[in-house]
Amino acid sequence: MAAKKPAAKKPAAKKPAAKKPAAKKPAAKKPAAKKPAAKKPAAKKPAAKKPAAKRKPNAAFMKPVTPSSVLAAVIGAAASPRTEITKKIWDYIKKNKLQDAVNKRMINADEKLKAVFGGKKSVSMFEMTKLVSNHLK
Repeated sequence: MAAKKPAAKKPAAKKPAAKKPAAKKPAAKKPAAKKPAAKKPAAKKPAAKKPAAKRKPNAAFMKPVTPSSVLAAVIGAAASPRTEITKKIWDYIKKNKLQDAVNKRMINADEKLKAVFGGKKSVSMFEMTKLVSNHLK
């Protein structure tokens, strides 16, 4: 009988130990709940592509602007939206072969474009739009 009493105390000591892993299990379930949440946005992506086909142009880009006399020598004096002006400049650049052969991002200015570019001999295509916007009203 004396041997049974210490054995009864040992299981009592195991019960608190069993509670500690039980506390860890709910914590382990929380990250598992996040995984399905990450999959839900993936299902929404195809739905987001459908409205993109019904895209409307920005009114600021479609508003006709008047080019300065310097820019008018290159693209014409008619008022046009910014998008059309950029297209006309690129048509002029390609027609006169002003795009650099080695680095296609650079535009080598002729006399007309040099006036538009503020006297610069060579300008990057990204800087070009900034310089052209100075000649629009």
